[in-house]
Amino acid sequence: MVIGDGVINPAMSVLSSVSMLASAKARLPEGGVLLLACIILVGLFALQHCGTRKVGLLFAPVVILWLLTIFAVGLYNIIYWNPKIVFALSPHYIVKFFGQTGRDGWISLGGVLLCITGTEAMFANLGHFTACSVRLAFVSVVYPCLVVQYMGQAAYLSKNISSLPYGFYDSIPDAVLWPVFIIAILAATVSSQSVISATFSTVRQCQALGCFPRVKIVHTSKQIYGQIYIPEINWILMILTLAVAVGFHNTNKIGNAYGLAALSIMLITTFLMALVMVLVWQKNVLLAGAFLLFFWSIEACYLSAACIKIPQGGWFSLALSLIFMVIMFVWHYGTRKKYSYDLHNKVPLKWILGLGPSLGIVRVPGIGLIYSELATGVPSIFSHFVTNLPAFHNVLVFVCVKSVPVPYVSPEERFLIGRVCPRPYRMYRCIVRYGYMDLQGDDGNFENMLIQSIAEFIQMEAVVEPQLSSPDSFSYDGRMAVISSENLNSSSNFVVSEAGEASNSVQSSSKSSTLQSLRSDYEDENPQIRRHQLRFRISQNHGIDPSVREELLDLIQAKEAGVAYIMGHSHVKARRSSSFLKKLVIDFGYSFLRKNCRGPGVGLHIPQISLIEVGMIYHV
Repeated sequence: MVIGDGVINPAMSVLSSVSMLASAKARLPEGGVLLLACIILVGLFALQHCGTRKVGLLFAPVVILWLLTIFAVGLYNIIYWNPKIVFALSPHYIVKFFGQTGRDGWISLGGVLLCITGTEAMFANLGHFTACSVRLAFVSVVYPCLVVQYMGQAAYLSKNISSLPYGFYDSIPDAVLWPVFIIAILAATVSSQSVISATFSTVRQCQALGCFPRVKIVHTSKQIYGQIYIPEINWILMILTLAVAVGFHNTNKIGNAYGLAALSIMLITTFLMALVMVLVWQKNVLLAGAFLLFFWSIEACYLSAACIKIPQGGWFSLALSLIFMVIMFVWHYGTRKKYSYDLHNKVPLKWILGLGPSLGIVRVPGIGLIYSELATGVPSIFSHFVTNLPAFHNVLVFVCVKSVPVPYVSPEERFLIGRVCPRPYRMYRCIVRYGYMDLQGDDGNFENMLIQSIAEFIQMEAVVEPQLSSPDSFSYDGRMAVISSENLNSSSNFVVSEAGEASNSVQSSSKSSTLQSLRSDYEDENPQIRRHQLRFRISQNHGIDPSVREELLDLIQAKEAGVAYIMGHSHVKARRSSSFLKKLVIDFGYSFLRKNCRGPGVGLHIPQISLIEVGMIYHV
């Protein structure tokens, strides 16, 4: 519903702001008004790549000016037309209104609902602004200005009921009509900007939790972490928004769809808030139930009135949310089925142990990073690779990148390191954990941090193993150790220095001069993936265990030889015995989304020159 709101809100806001041109004061043809609205919408979405911060700097003064303007106009109308309208603040008139109007008053709640829309986008932007700033702005500026403006319109309409269709612009004095019109257009773009930013945040967090296809995410601010821009979503929203504006070209029908979407968001948010009170804040269930019952009773009145407007445009928000929900369901279902296949087709550890430390093939210098979604066990892609190629890297690391359902993961809890097989196999596992609001990607130092983490684990393991009853119980039974990225230089046996400072480091490399030249050219063309060059060496500490020294030396030599990233390029298909619906979801829906979404290697910022993809077919 939030994503659907991102489609409907800009069309509603912009069409409302230019509606003055169709009133008796301007008399512009409806086609001209619609054309102007479409031009403004295209310009709004074209500005999104500048980022929330730059757009906010451009339009923030306009918001303040707009709020002060409508406050002044509302105050003028109250004083000039009907000062007694201030008594409307009394709740007594709510009861009186429903007592006199009955069913018609209840139906009118679907229109009254539009007075409170926009708050759902305001609080969805907490990733872009602090909670304190949102509260302060709403309570001290936004709410008072809106209430005074609505009272001013009511005061004007109480004396000029014939001006009801264009009550806002008709209530503005002619002397300031055109300046207010220009400010209204700019303010409409700001309100649209808010919900578009909220849509970007929602899509990004859904993607991090595996509920949305992979898309390109651009971070537009170095100061504020949550400000992002998603090009694919931006242009899809623009096309759908233009379709809404041209297809409905009527703010009444769009308003019905907008109100239903906004209230659905509020209703679901209230329910989720009750869950947070119980599960996160550990509050009493009765307190959460009272909170839920109180707010749902209010929202249910508005929702029941809004549902009556489903045939008059409200159906669009339901259809739009259904489309996005189907996309998210298909992606999540296919991803879970693929993960389940990997889980049930893991390579048996006995099979690997039976191959011996050489794995039955030639172990060449270098480090192979095998990416998999499995946090335990060896993925089936490994056996597929071993049985089809005669060589593999001397050091193998099974890397699993996980998004956990918390906003951020602290750096000291980022890496989990473990061993897959006994020490001579030189096979390790690394689980890298990110929160759904963390920046997932290679900052140019991932390889170095990984090597340091493994070296720290090797030395820590040598200390812990003698204290265990079984020497190999810590080695490869699936137990992992947290390696803090802030304390990687704590060991005195593994020395890290800048590339130009390491005089005793290993200088040999298995890469030919041609390959080194290709990599250098690639990094020159793609400066964002250039790694921070470090040198690793072992200190001259004679008290270090010989087996640990040998393993660290192998790790350093493998790093000097080069790092290769190995990923599965899978094709997921439904089994022949599957139902027609499952074949439709997997073979058509999920396959289509996988072919047209962003590749996993690009999302993880893996350099293409070092990437090896292994094709496999998954029958789920």
